[in-house]
Amino acid sequence: MSTVPQEADRSAGIPDGRALSPAVVVLSGVVGGISATVGTLLAVAGLTGHAAGAWVSPEALSPGLVGAAMAGVAPALFTVGRARVWEEVRCLVLPLAIVLVGLFTVTLLNAGTLQAVRGGPLFLALFSLGWVATLGVLALAAVGCLAAQYRRRPEGAGTEARRPAVPLPAWSKPPLAVLGSGWLGIGAGLLFFPAFWGALLPWTVNRADAQGLGVWALALGIGVLGSLAEDDLARIRPALGAVPVVALALAVVLAVRSSAVDWTSGPGAALVTLVAGLLVTGVSGRWLLARAARQDAP
Repeated sequence: MSTVPQEADRSAGIPDGRALSPAVVVLSGVVGGISATVGTLLAVAGLTGHAAGAWVSPEALSPGLVGAAMAGVAPALFTVGRARVWEEVRCLVLPLAIVLVGLFTVTLLNAGTLQAVRGGPLFLALFSLGWVATLGVLALAAVGCLAAQYRRRPEGAGTEARRPAVPLPAWSKPPLAVLGSGWLGIGAGLLFFPAFWGALLPWTVNRADAQGLGVWALALGIGVLGSLAEDDLARIRPALGAVPVVALALAVVLAVRSSAVDWTSGPGAALVTLVAGLLVTGVSGRWLLARAARQDAP
């Protein structure tokens, strides 16, 4: 990340875009703490072969993957407060809002499969009730925080055409477009047509699993395509911090539960490609950002 433009902006006291709303910072921190705790619980349960999600699942892999994604994104959410303007975190926070609203909606649509409704073990029944209540509050808060954020007007250089501090290399844009479109398309299919697309997944899922995974895939796709539209590595630093960690967390769960996946199928190969694409994207983006910072250093 180029340190020279940042220092110039700080010395002038003029933010380069919309000033970041404190509500967004608080929301990100709260969601980060909950995601780290609940996500780790779901991921560990999935690794040990226990389907510990809020709804009844036919296979431990699906709730394990949801938990891995939650735990993976948590560290990046704690860095949102370091940003000075909204534009530096929107590629992370907008997908976060999609996840919160989407998972809450999916949970309500599949309320009949909740552990509390199905008469699951006491811990899981209570967990499912807490899941609904917490998601409801966070989804509503996310909508309110975004509304408050977009009421703020751009200031300083953000009111004019802005040159990217660290533009994306031209060679990276086609792969990013393919990767983002892949995640977006699969997520939309699983979310809106779970019966058809869920049957294509290389492991057994029910409707709630398919739609829950679809929400996360959709958010990942929007995040990748959003970074492409941003065209500035300096503006997507928090998102770059989340992508490789999420990819590694997903890879660990998939590797441990590999016996549940049909790796010889086309969807199995596509899954490997998409997860590997996230990892390569995050690692290469952070490397390019670090190289730009070294070049700008005195």
